[in-house]
Amino acid sequence: MYARAALLAVLLVAAASPVATAAPTSTVYVHGTDIAAAEAAVESAGLEKLTSFRKIGVVAARGDDARISSARARTGVTRVEVQKPIRFLGSTSHTATRGLDARNSLGLTGAGVSVAVIDSGVDPTHPSFGGRIVRNLKSLCLDGSAQTNCVVPVPDFLDTDTTSLGGHGTHVTGIAIGGDVQTTGGPVIRGAAPGAKGVVISTGAAVLILGADAALNWVLENHRAPCGADVPASTCPPIKVVNNSYGPSGGGAFDPGSVTVKLQRQLVAEGVVVVWANGNDGGDGSANLSNPPGVDPTPGVISVASYDDQGTGTRDGAVSDFSSRGLAADSATWPDISAPGENITSSCRLHLPICATGLQPLNGPGLLDLGTFNTISGTSMAAPHVAGIVAQLFQSKPSATPADIERALKSTAYRYGTGYQPAGPYTSSFDKGTGLVDVIAAVNAL
Repeated sequence: MYARAALLAVLLVAAASPVATAAPTSTVYVHGTDIAAAEAAVESAGLEKLTSFRKIGVVAARGDDARISSARARTGVTRVEVQKPIRFLGSTSHTATRGLDARNSLGLTGAGVSVAVIDSGVDPTHPSFGGRIVRNLKSLCLDGSAQTNCVVPVPDFLDTDTTSLGGHGTHVTGIAIGGDVQTTGGPVIRGAAPGAKGVVISTGAAVLILGADAALNWVLENHRAPCGADVPASTCPPIKVVNNSYGPSGGGAFDPGSVTVKLQRQLVAEGVVVVWANGNDGGDGSANLSNPPGVDPTPGVISVASYDDQGTGTRDGAVSDFSSRGLAADSATWPDISAPGENITSSCRLHLPICATGLQPLNGPGLLDLGTFNTISGTSMAAPHVAGIVAQLFQSKPSATPADIERALKSTAYRYGTGYQPAGPYTSSFDKGTGLVDVIAAVNAL
């Protein structure tokens, strides 16, 4: 069992301030034969280093054309990728999944379902939520005890993201259940299931596996009535899906005897779908880099790769470079399905660290809603798309089992790109899984 897990958020850092030069600057990715080669090239070329993607040997940097050309010529550099400006065209990710079509044509908003989000916390006062957060909880299970009573309620108005990693949980929760919010002079930002309710459990600044497992255990013991037996389901519906956008860096072997796996298998047995981000370690299929608990073969445990809709809502985009790949020779390690995870705009606050590093902040509708949305990338963002879609599917067929949900999603996924091959009852791939989630097709399959 791994002792510490890191939140799976690969941040594409926007230019925050100009380099001290008169020449125009650009943001680039310097790809190296390894991370040392990429970092050496950035330093010797005089580029300003922004961040590193160590597992895939890439450094994000900024500089003028002369310095970029110099980096391109350095030994060990395999590619210099110039970043294109981000265009905000609304929530295109819900176009790619046909989730917005399911809302408009079938009325599927996730109503009657609660989505549990185990993450860094949430700002329940954010304009995306408007009463959608029915339980705001915090895991204090850091003392060697996994008792349920170490997951404690906090006031509905308390922003648990301010004292933790900062913004990750709020962003993830907005993708899953955020309402439609018109930004000032910009697009409408949408969540996948705005009719669903949220039960958010903060694991704090350091996501220790103990704290996360205790949160899973709380969901297991409370999913039928998350607000208590005296609160009607119309106000606080049963939890039918739990999102987990965390895991160890670099993947690892699947351990069927771990506490995490035992908990999630019992959740599935009791009717709750468990969704995992597959990881942000990239890869080429020569090694298994998938998030270990997500590759659990139990039907109803779903691992999600990141899809890039290129900011247009296209269904013929590409798997994200950072999205973790399984071992090409072992289909048991492959992700289950893909969902949009690249350049995703969702709820944020500029005072939260992760939100402050997003690509471009947008203001909300109120006079004080400054920088309340931002654009971040990672399989952390792909997973809550699927969690919200699962809520839509349960609304369409409340009697469905977790196995029914997974079968409907995987058997109808849209095959983008190439490299699919038989894998058990499905046609799948080591990087994309069975393809891009298609809500309309999955509903029809149910």
